[in-house]
Parts: sequence; structure tokens; C-alpha cells
Amino acid sequence: MSEIICHCFDVNREEIEKAIKEKGLKTVEEVGEETNAGTGCGGCQDRIQEILDEING
Repeated sequence: MSEIICHCFDVNREEIEKAIKEKGLKTVEEVGEETNAGTGCGGCQDRIQEILDEING
């Protein structure tokens, strides 16, 4: 089971990685638009940025 990144909207790491790779996402805001992750309390935005950095170098 993939790690839950955004608890507000129950979005897991796998969903975020898939959206970043398939849509070429570059920002936390773009990830939020695609997955809702990071658009609730905002507490997971740093983790989303880490995932973006890992994937996009």
C-alpha cells in the first residue's frame, strides 16, 4: 500500500507520482489541481515538493 501524503483528501504517493509523470507537473499547485493534494490544510506541501524534486530532478 502506498504512503498517504495528503490526509485531507486521502491522496497517496503513487497517485501523486503518476500525475506528475503523466501530466509533466512541475509545481505543488499543479499537483493540487490534478489530485487535490495540498489544497486542504497545506501541511503536506513540503512532501509534495520533495516528490516533485525526486521525479523532476
